[in-house]
Amino acid sequence: MRSLDDFASNKLAELDRASLRRTLVESAREDGLYIARGRRRLLSFSCNDYLNLSHHPALKAAACQAIALYGVGAGASRLVTGNHPLLTELESRLARLKGTPACCVFGSGYLANAGIVPTLAGSGDLILIDELAHACLWAGAQLSPAKTLTFRHNDTAHAEDLLARERGQFRHALLLTDGVFSMDGDLAPLRDLAALCAAFDVWLMADDAHGLGVIGNGRGSAFAAGPEALVPLQMGTLSKAIGAYGGYLCASAPVIDLMKTRARTLVYSTGLPPAMAGAAIAALDIIESDPELTKRPLAKARLFTSLLGLQEAQSPIVPLIVGAPEAALEASRRLEEKGFLVTPIRPPTVPEGTARLRFAFTAGHADEDIIRLADAVRRCADLAPTRQSETPCPRSS
Repeated sequence: MRSLDDFASNKLAELDRASLRRTLVESAREDGLYIARGRRRLLSFSCNDYLNLSHHPALKAAACQAIALYGVGAGASRLVTGNHPLLTELESRLARLKGTPACCVFGSGYLANAGIVPTLAGSGDLILIDELAHACLWAGAQLSPAKTLTFRHNDTAHAEDLLARERGQFRHALLLTDGVFSMDGDLAPLRDLAALCAAFDVWLMADDAHGLGVIGNGRGSAFAAGPEALVPLQMGTLSKAIGAYGGYLCASAPVIDLMKTRARTLVYSTGLPPAMAGAAIAALDIIESDPELTKRPLAKARLFTSLLGLQEAQSPIVPLIVGAPEAALEASRRLEEKGFLVTPIRPPTVPEGTARLRFAFTAGHADEDIIRLADAVRRCADLAPTRQSETPCPRSS
């Protein structure tokens, strides 16, 4: 249909003019650190494989063994034919690591949040969400008929003001936040938010996609906030530090039972492939047995921030905000010329005026390579880093 093609072409032209069009670049991850792109081999500082486990021999062996025993795909929804013993074991292991009675594994982190939020918050309920929460938390909120209010990034006082004004009008309330914010690298004030939620009878949910395996002795952001888990709804992914794929929610047994019978993204979606479950279990074995490994990504990020005189990193993620989208593209290109892959992040992923380079550090990055990277950044005089923006940016696109 001509009108459809015209619509798409016009949209793409608008994005081109604003330096906001995204394109897929054929790349091959060789070993968890280097990426082959065209004829070049680049040292990547853009990957969320924080522990470099996606290429670990134990994970590869576990995935192969799972395929040999159970096949490649799950076959159907977990409620039909898609459940298998590895998922049961994986859920038990995740619940133990997170200190909760139960766990539910989803096909991905995005599917998890898109299913969890509308299952818990419906008509007559209230959702509070941090303005910089990840796109999939926003997607979950948008799929719910509950009233959604936004609070300023990591601003517990603003969240309290909203609850004092609004909470009494609603049956239930749910507060959504990242544990580690994926584009800014900072941590949510989970202890303060937990106290606030307790005072107003609000259910606190934290997306720990970028915390599991690298924060709180590998147990995640809830454990970085104190000696005990303060978050009753601990969501996360298996695709970052775990090195595999999938999503999960760790919570009480009644909540998990509800997810398994009513979360639409679990009920109506094919189950996680056996290979991913097997690999994730192998990754948990490594995380639980090698505490020093879980400390390295943050130590590498802090080496980088110390070399550049930046505020000390709170996580393996360090943003350098350059402002305009074209400036981020150019800065990324200049670092690529020096052999580094640092992907530019542009709106709508981040707020207008805060396009940035997002550096992600892994356990396997050598200190000498981080020193070279910092020197390359320092030589780009137009890279004037600040840590984050105060501009609201709902992750809706």
